[in-house]
Amino acid sequence: MGYEPRFTITPRLLSQVEAVAALRERILGAAVKLSWIPALQKDTRTRNVHASTAIEGNPLTLEQVRALEEGREPAASDPRSRREVVNYFAGLRFVEKNATKKHLRHEDLFELHRILAGEVMDQGEAGRYRTIAVRVGRFVPPAPGEVSGLMFELLEWWNQRSTGMSPVLSSAILHYRFEAIHPFADGNGRTGRALALWELYRRGFDTHHIFSVDEYYWENRPRYYAALEEVRHAGKDLTGWLEYCTEGLCQTLERVWLRVQSYNFRSPEKLVLRPKQERLLELLRDHGAMSPSELWAALGISKQGTLDLLRPLIAAGMVEKVGTRKTGRYALRAR
Repeated sequence: MGYEPRFTITPRLLSQVEAVAALRERILGAAVKLSWIPALQKDTRTRNVHASTAIEGNPLTLEQVRALEEGREPAASDPRSRREVVNYFAGLRFVEKNATKKHLRHEDLFELHRILAGEVMDQGEAGRYRTIAVRVGRFVPPAPGEVSGLMFELLEWWNQRSTGMSPVLSSAILHYRFEAIHPFADGNGRTGRALALWELYRRGFDTHHIFSVDEYYWENRPRYYAALEEVRHAGKDLTGWLEYCTEGLCQTLERVWLRVQSYNFRSPEKLVLRPKQERLLELLRDHGAMSPSELWAALGISKQGTLDLLRPLIAAGMVEKVGTRKTGRYALRAR
């Protein structure tokens, strides 16, 4: 019979898919002729690596992950944490290299898993389906003897029937089903998120490789795990999971749009947005002009910390100060 996902196209899901499509077109339209795409790709890859490994408990900060990507040794980091990060960089490059591959095989999954999980497995062997029973919290995945057959069905669906639906949906379905099967003894979370990204790449959704959806999952890990768990409570109905994932993709693309704009202003080579700078820009976009005190209260940081965030944004021409010295407020600068 094969694998057949169950879900309903609700008004909310349809609205989010349409919003994602519109944002994607806006971003790709702005990015077509820009020389800074490699810099944005590098930044996106770093954010993906940091977020996906952090979800699994890796303690390295975004700046430490960036240091590893640049060949620098981050201070106060342990060998295993570094290896997980280095592996994930290699895994993303493998996915990028094979982005246009139309037919995926078990061997492709084994190779990706070998790259991601090599030298960091707590149990089992990298690049081979598990031969042991595992537990994920209260969830008990299928027995080892069922894994190969279930993965055969998933690959058959991925290679054939998934191509008839939006990649926004097929990526999320692939992500969930892989995690439900839990085919490897360890490293399934990282591998499943990499496969979801691979689906967006090979279906031409993220042609420039500048979307980092894993940041959305990492920033609210309890909600991420709850959304996965809810599918099981709903009798394997994926509707809620798809709504969650499309909401995340929509938020991701809104952030990418901010990053595109930051690279398109003055001195783009000097401005790589930090997470709190992105949050600051989101606040100004949603609320209009804000006073310094409103900003530092909303960001939960000091006055000096807020000014440190604002300074490069003002220098780049993204933010401007309006009003008098005493009543001055900060606002996004109109293009």
